[in-house]
Amino acid sequence: MRVIIVEDELHNYRLLKGMVEKLRPDWNILEWLESVKSTVAWLETNPAPDLIFMDIQLTDGISFSVFDKVQVESMVIFTTAYDEYALRAFQVNSIDYLLKPIKLEKLEQAIDKFENLIKIHNKNSENKPDYKEVLEAIVRGEKKYRTRFLISGATSYFKLDVSEIAWFYTENRVTNAVTFNGKEHVVNLTIEKLEEQLDPTQFFRTNRSTIVHINAIRKFENHFGGKLILRLIHPFDEPIIISRLKAAEFKEWMED
Repeated sequence: MRVIIVEDELHNYRLLKGMVEKLRPDWNILEWLESVKSTVAWLETNPAPDLIFMDIQLTDGISFSVFDKVQVESMVIFTTAYDEYALRAFQVNSIDYLLKPIKLEKLEQAIDKFENLIKIHNKNSENKPDYKEVLEAIVRGEKKYRTRFLISGATSYFKLDVSEIAWFYTENRVTNAVTFNGKEHVVNLTIEKLEEQLDPTQFFRTNRSTIVHINAIRKFENHFGGKLILRLIHPFDEPIIISRLKAAEFKEWMED
């Protein structure tokens, strides 16, 4: 397998390279790249590698810019210290998202996932895998998002469609779904799990404790320190703050 590592810190590059070499000593690590600019230049002048390990925060910007500047035909495993980019990562070529410090066990699981995708796609073929086809298959389909919840009432259960939910929030480790008509229901999932299961074109994780449906947003305003403040539709008067780090991602999401 031909691999490149996109990482702006030498220490982290050496750690990741050492772990990959330990897990897959036969793999060929072709290049270490530190910036959006150098990554774009390399991809434009070299055959696509089989796999890219890619940090998100690089020396000259966020690595998602690479996908805007060049067609990436390789699978990507993102490696980052920030969990707020997970949804966006899976909208590009990502097959996994590893949080730093990376654990050897998690890295091996991500590599196994990559290899299994290739095996499944090529189980009836002896030819070299067509990674573009594999990526298109992943994007086409295979990700199904939650459409409803089973809610427990006082004496019975009932169905709650995701389309009825304006936003989710956690309080005292309890996750609540708030419907557009203002009713609240407890759901037995963490915010992290909900983020994985909800359609990212409809829902955005605004901070550690809230996820908001796009139709629940009335407007948003600039806030101090580069933050944003969301104003939701009636009857939700409580403003929601979006951090400076997530502000640009949120604006892009609103435009998609």
